[in-house]
Amino acid sequence: MSDDDHVYCDDIDAIREAEYPMLQGAVYLDHAGTTLYAKSLVENFATSMISGLYGNPHSRSPSSILSTKRIDNVRLRALRFVKADPDEFDLVFVANATAAIKLVAEGFRACRQGFSYRYHRDSHTSLVGVRESAVVSQCLESDEAVEQWLMAGGDEDRDGERPSVFAYPAQSNMNGRRLTLSWCSRVRQGKRNSYTLLDAAALVSTSQLDLSNPEDAPDFTALSFYKIFGFPDLGALIVRKSSGHMLTKREYFGGGTVEMVSCMRDQWHLPKDQSIHEQLEDGTLPIHNILALDNALDVHHDLYGSMNQISKHTSFLANKLFQGLSSLRHYNGRRVCKIYTGSKSSYLDPQIQGPIIAFNIRHSDGTWVANSEVEKIASIKNIHLRTGGVCNPGGVAHHLDLAPWEMEKNFSSGQRCDNDIEGVGGKPTGIIRVSLGAMSNIKDVTIFIDFVREFYTEQARELGTNGSTSPFPHSSELYIESLTVYPIKSCGGWPVPANTRWEVKDEGLAWDREWCLVHAGTYQALSQKRYPRMTLLRPKIDLEAGLLRVILHNNTDSNPRQISIPLFSGPEQVKARSSNVCSESVNANIYTSPQITDFFTTALGVPCCLARFPSGGSGPSKRHAKAHLQQHQLPQNRRIEEDIIPTALPSLPLRPILLSNESPILFITRFSLNHLNSLIALKGGKPAHPSVFRANLVIGSSSPTIAAYSEDRWTRLRISDTGHTFEMLGSCRRCSMVCVDQDTAERNEEPFVTLAKTRRFGNKVFFGEHMCHVPKLQGRGREERVYIRVGDLVEVYSRDLYGE
Repeated sequence: MSDDDHVYCDDIDAIREAEYPMLQGAVYLDHAGTTLYAKSLVENFATSMISGLYGNPHSRSPSSILSTKRIDNVRLRALRFVKADPDEFDLVFVANATAAIKLVAEGFRACRQGFSYRYHRDSHTSLVGVRESAVVSQCLESDEAVEQWLMAGGDEDRDGERPSVFAYPAQSNMNGRRLTLSWCSRVRQGKRNSYTLLDAAALVSTSQLDLSNPEDAPDFTALSFYKIFGFPDLGALIVRKSSGHMLTKREYFGGGTVEMVSCMRDQWHLPKDQSIHEQLEDGTLPIHNILALDNALDVHHDLYGSMNQISKHTSFLANKLFQGLSSLRHYNGRRVCKIYTGSKSSYLDPQIQGPIIAFNIRHSDGTWVANSEVEKIASIKNIHLRTGGVCNPGGVAHHLDLAPWEMEKNFSSGQRCDNDIEGVGGKPTGIIRVSLGAMSNIKDVTIFIDFVREFYTEQARELGTNGSTSPFPHSSELYIESLTVYPIKSCGGWPVPANTRWEVKDEGLAWDREWCLVHAGTYQALSQKRYPRMTLLRPKIDLEAGLLRVILHNNTDSNPRQISIPLFSGPEQVKARSSNVCSESVNANIYTSPQITDFFTTALGVPCCLARFPSGGSGPSKRHAKAHLQQHQLPQNRRIEEDIIPTALPSLPLRPILLSNESPILFITRFSLNHLNSLIALKGGKPAHPSVFRANLVIGSSSPTIAAYSEDRWTRLRISDTGHTFEMLGSCRRCSMVCVDQDTAERNEEPFVTLAKTRRFGNKVFFGEHMCHVPKLQGRGREERVYIRVGDLVEVYSRDLYGE
């Protein structure tokens, strides 16, 4: 690629095909997190490692001398990459930009009177965290606040006795806004004993950092090389030599930073003083990462020519993406996307705007689409983006207009940096961030715009039925088509044989979700969302032998692996342990048998153990059905196209459950599944098998005219053959796990993509219903034992559209 006047690189598709095979079928829009490494970079690095013998640089052997020479050369190349004169600047290798910022904080914290600290609102948390080391700190909440502080002149910190640090990002990692670098020279000229710390990590990924004028440059600049090259995982602190003395006051010293150490009777040490980097690079340097940086600089230049060319290319794409998202409208004219940027023209000027777009999505009625739901559907479509607070608390609070009291209330309601909840007053608590890089192309842009248009741009539609003639099924039309137990959570299901009575307990079907697999290191429960191969583990309940038999299903293996586990284990076979299931702590019994552990570890390729949650537990669990489901009910005033409204039902007593996510029993209906599959077929997609929904019951119908999703209005159902009654607990909220083929463990887009278009209410996607058994008492207060079987007839009680 040559550095010419073209704003878009016409060769980028050829570069992607040759250098980025991992992008096949993917749309990667998280370059602000890390950009991608080129194939030739990895190959060149491997060749370099094989052809050279590199030792620890803290020696005088030939291999050590070779490492030292290469490191010195790479350090010089890295300085020249940002146009920094090595006579004026030094470069300290660190793990990443955060480590560089922390190194500055450690240096100033060692000052006798401490230091004062000011940081810009748009700072990454790495800059915000420095305030905890300062004697006095202040957040400057706008560019205007910075200007007022600069114009005040002088120094407010004890007449300049206490050093002061002003820190800010060269580019906001939230929305890509680029801040002026002129503040650095103005601080130096107008504030005595004051220093500047620039976080350049976001900027350098797509723009040239120019430190050619040391008088205008920051005193300390932090950056991460993986933001530029994708590999290696390495960062740097670039220090203006005239300011370097402020970092050498720290008390700690480590290997490589001292000339001599005495540690017996007389305790003293003599630090190195030939260069700043020698005094700050503790221990052995990451030799191989530094050598990889040499290869990265070569490959990056060969592919892209210059950072200026990358800047033009990404600015062109960012403007196209901004214009495309800005143009999306709902049927009523309301904008689909709320974009958090300064002005419409900003994306045309790379001096003030980087290739990042931060936004949220609104429904046509003005309510917000949950970012977690956007992320789910994007993941299924193989679109990679980031949602949440993106480690920029000031920028998010400013653009989302979140007051401190609202953030505190959101936190009390369960919001954390890694999750997404509806905030106070319905406000979003985070953003959607898409960011472009050197290897992004126009196809990435158009696919993402089409994605938002397809799933979130609402069209006007008429309410009505789907053409079915009988929205309320008659009792004689419904029956239990199939009955399935899932002994091990997230593993395959076991169909209960026809004509076999199966017991229903308070916590659900007997033996359902009584076991789970947990990671051997964290004891976190495994799930199919992360480990699809779990569906190939097929448990079977053998009551006659008293065994849980588990077979590793493999279509190519005539003699599959299997293991048998006693249904009734003695205490000597398990150990009690607290495990994490669906973000909640539960007490489980971990099997100690090496044979059992080896079977499941080998089957999944992940170190894991079998755990059991004893039936009935220790009383009603906090993870009971109704309390959990109340968070997921649909608003009463939202309809689907069939005019069926899933709604919350009156509160029920606390009921224990085992390892099921939300309720004792889950069912789906055949007529709703058939309707869903008809919609999938219209697009040529793969029909959904009932097993992907992992329901305990499939309720079938002898009538072809029952309306799809009429179960949304059922309040309870009754098994005609036995008279047992089951109470509805609400609709089942779905995630991308329904896309795992339960026979092959392969992932598909369907059925979640179609569900997201047709069964999304507010911010949730629904299919299937939760229920629990209503106990019937016998004499002396004893509960009658409950059994159901395949073929049992079902009676339903429904609410009409606006009430019972």
